[in-house]
Amino acid sequence: MHVAGVDEAGRGPLAGPVVAAAVIFPCGWSHPDIRDSKQLTAKKRELLFHTIRQGAAAWGWAAVDHHEIDCINILQASLKAMQRAVESLGVTPDYLLIDGIYPIATSIPQTPLKKGDQKSLATSAASIMAKVIRDSIMQHYHERYPHYNFAKNKGYGTEEHRKALAMYGPCPIHRKTFTWGIASPS
Repeated sequence: MHVAGVDEAGRGPLAGPVVAAAVIFPCGWSHPDIRDSKQLTAKKRELLFHTIRQGAAAWGWAAVDHHEIDCINILQASLKAMQRAVESLGVTPDYLLIDGIYPIATSIPQTPLKKGDQKSLATSAASIMAKVIRDSIMQHYHERYPHYNFAKNKGYGTEEHRKALAMYGPCPIHRKTFTWGIASPS
């Protein structure tokens, strides 16, 4: 039986895409360091990214960009990214474990798991894959829009990022429907 863990990264930022990943491990495969990506350092996530790629029976990812997020809202964009990540797998899973409380649009049987990235190895792995891929995308955007320091904040609403928004206004990858909470630059 192929069980895929599915998770996303990037629901909360003010800029950039939401990225989702799906991972299927061979029966019995395990790794003691795989856990929710938020509990790991960036360096550890990078190392585990390669371990997961090598150990997975299948994995896939998808992104929904800032334009679509603005059109359909972040929840729907997250669910769409997860659906697309499942569709990108080279293997059709028999079952899905979705991080969160909402199912995705698919005929594949599934269980949404609150804090699934802390309860399922495959879902934890998906959280790592999604986070590493999204961080890489934001690094690329940092090179195009260095004023916002996306290399450091990954699009999240840090004080530095909000000050840059106040000073320069939004760049093309900012989510227009999000409240930025910016004040005038000091």
